[in-house]
Amino acid sequence: QVQLAESGGGLVQAGGSLTLSCTVSGGTFVNYAMAWFRQAPGNEREFVVSISRSGATTDYADSGKGRFTISRDNVKNTVYLHMNSLKPEDTAVYYCAAAYYSASRFIDRYKDWGQGTQVTVSS
Repeated sequence: QVQLAESGGGLVQAGGSLTLSCTVSGGTFVNYAMAWFRQAPGNEREFVVSISRSGATTDYADSGKGRFTISRDNVKNTVYLHMNSLKPEDTAVYYCAAAYYSASRFIDRYKDWGQGTQVTVSS
């Protein structure tokens, strides 16, 4: 089990950019695939993007393709989500999640979660 701490959320105008960070502690970071999920009010938590342990493989949901970029720094034990061209529909709580060994789009694959960080995009 690892601990995850997100940061970087906030209020941004439509068309703007934001970078989220998630720092992992309490385990061997390179053993974990990482992902970002988000949850808007009244909606289920949904997959946004994942990254493999090495960072070589990424998988984006259609909602973020071409606008979001995930990366990880295996020295700093941190995963990032760079978000560009933000839209009001991107407004949600964004969660960082860790899965041992393999990445997935399925929420149940992820056993360790951060507390979430709010992203609000104004029109």
